[in-house]
Amino acid sequence: MALAVSALLLAGVPCSPAGSRDTSQAAGASQAAGKQAVLSAGETEHAIGKRMNAATVSIVTGTPGGTYFRVGADLAFVLDDERLRVLPILGKGAGQNAYDLRFLKGVDLAFLRTDTQEQLREDKRLASIGSHIRYIAKLFDDELHIIGPNSVTEARQLAGKRVTFDVKGSGTDYSGRAMFRNLGVTVQAINVDQPTAFEMLRKGEVDAVVSVAAKPVAVVAGFAPGDRFHLIPTKYGPSISDAYLPASLTRQDYPNLVRDEDEIETLAVGTVLGVYNHPKGSERYARLARFVDAFFGKFDEFLAPQRHSKWRDVNLAAGVGGWMRFEPAQEWLDAHHEPLPGAEFMAFLNERRPSASADKEGLYQAFLHWRRDRGSADKEGLYQVFLRWRQYRGHSLASSPEHNSSLVKVQLR
Repeated sequence: MALAVSALLLAGVPCSPAGSRDTSQAAGASQAAGKQAVLSAGETEHAIGKRMNAATVSIVTGTPGGTYFRVGADLAFVLDDERLRVLPILGKGAGQNAYDLRFLKGVDLAFLRTDTQEQLREDKRLASIGSHIRYIAKLFDDELHIIGPNSVTEARQLAGKRVTFDVKGSGTDYSGRAMFRNLGVTVQAINVDQPTAFEMLRKGEVDAVVSVAAKPVAVVAGFAPGDRFHLIPTKYGPSISDAYLPASLTRQDYPNLVRDEDEIETLAVGTVLGVYNHPKGSERYARLARFVDAFFGKFDEFLAPQRHSKWRDVNLAAGVGGWMRFEPAQEWLDAHHEPLPGAEFMAFLNERRPSASADKEGLYQAFLHWRRDRGSADKEGLYQVFLRWRQYRGHSLASSPEHNSSLVKVQLR
């Protein structure tokens, strides 16, 4: 009896003592009245299902607590309305997400990476990859983290060593291994989950742990290295694929793992909002077109303080080499195109001459104030000019007009 009552409570059905027919009849009458109200409103159960499905798109994210999981939740909260619902699905990471997007029925969107196309091309079972998977926008970068003993001062010193790459199918599993191949470093690759990997590192059972994820990574930041372990630098070089970028990890990101200097060099791979390219004119194509309109149109809401900080790194107009953009996304961008104010940014740099160590948020705000003082109207996309700025901190932004000009051209491509 207790189990039956519990089941009814969980189902949201009012419970009554055994033999109380009046209460049961009242509950039944209430349910009948509710059903009649729906019918009188002209919406049947079939119509409810059709309406809900017509408004819903699904997205494969990542593991609980990770960046993909969190930004997927942001998509669900920000874009939710009567015409659109985003349904996040837990995933393993970008590596498996690519297959989920390509083959699982009901999956519309997925967080992928700029090296995903190459990953799928290596699978000789697959064909016409580009015709099935497109991208809506290039999002943020995921940095390569290598945690190992203090005695290892550069990634290439790990050749022949035991190195973990998270679980099979994860983004770290593919991108991490690919980055090591680009570096020309062959290791004994091991697949285990990250908490287990860090425990193995502590016990000396492995020589390094790899994570390719958007900084700061909670499981990395939460690792207590003592005086034994640190983040191992990785130098960008000419052998590195165009899918990967130079990046840095700072003491501010990981105060316990970056100790001897303010920052270390590493690599990064871009995260892409991937989409299944349904046939034009189909119902699911129309849903995804509505998603594009909502995502681009409400993008400013993703920059709110309560949303993930990585949204501030996004340039919606940025292209991805080797990928085709989803047609409704390209059409939206073409309709709303407004070039970034490169000339104004040049004038600001030459007039104010900020130092290479200036904080990017402070520089951005200074630029906006400078523009307002000049009577200039605000424009979309200004923030992107500054997002890569710290990658060029080795060169003074105000060193020369020629250097400033080339930097602006890089940013505006």
